[in-house]
Amino acid sequence: MEIQVNNLRLFFLDEGAGEKAARAPLLFVHGFPLNHETWSSQIQTLSATHRVIAPDLRGHGKSEAPPGPYTMEQMADDLKALMDARRCGPVMMIGHSMGGYITFAFLRRYPKLVAGFGLVCTRPGADTPEGKTNRENLAQRVEKDGSIAVVDAMFPKMLAPTAYAEQLEVSENVRRMMLATPVAGIAGASRGMALRSDSSDLLPTIKVPTLIITGANDQLISPKESESMAKQIPNSSLHIISSAGHLPSMEKAGKVNRILREFLTKNFA
Repeated sequence: MEIQVNNLRLFFLDEGAGEKAARAPLLFVHGFPLNHETWSSQIQTLSATHRVIAPDLRGHGKSEAPPGPYTMEQMADDLKALMDARRCGPVMMIGHSMGGYITFAFLRRYPKLVAGFGLVCTRPGADTPEGKTNRENLAQRVEKDGSIAVVDAMFPKMLAPTAYAEQLEVSENVRRMMLATPVAGIAGASRGMALRSDSSDLLPTIKVPTLIITGANDQLISPKESESMAKQIPNSSLHIISSAGHLPSMEKAGKVNRILREFLTKNFA
């Protein structure tokens, strides 16, 4: 489905239990430079018992790609507008990588709309000066050479090393999603991530049920970031998935589904 929010055409899925379901809806927020398909297995599995909403963020997937930069606050506002339009919330918000940065921004702006928190292969800190420079360099390369530039830069590190040979369908799907992301979207999100503020101060204040998932072989965001978050967020639950890289929702979909279902049963039955 598509909807107009904040002068932007946004694509999203809204599936599963209806608007009157007692359980908190699940809002899945994908990472960079991907789209809602990273959550396909979770959407299919969890929509049997929960209402599941999964948008393509601005500049990604089938959503419109206006000029950037796209700040994390701006994308959080897009999610708020989507929630208002679909009459849902509070939600269990689950963010992967850049999606985690956006969920932190959302939590700071709209804390009463967050019933639960899921952090997948992400971190709370801002970019270092070197990291900011790397993001600008990537944006410029993509603007010059097209989406293939972000594939060249990131694809070899998206999955656990063994997955490229043993999970060809997953590997091909990830590469396809990256190539399909518009140039304006890649550049806009890359520059927006460089502008994000440090969210570490939020961690001790999080009172809602929080699930943290990471891949033991994540080559982009160290599992140590997840371990550190788990120590700082009260009563959080940490799962480090063996033989998974930066995309455990695809690489180890069954395992992630079981973890999510157990967490939801415990906290939102």
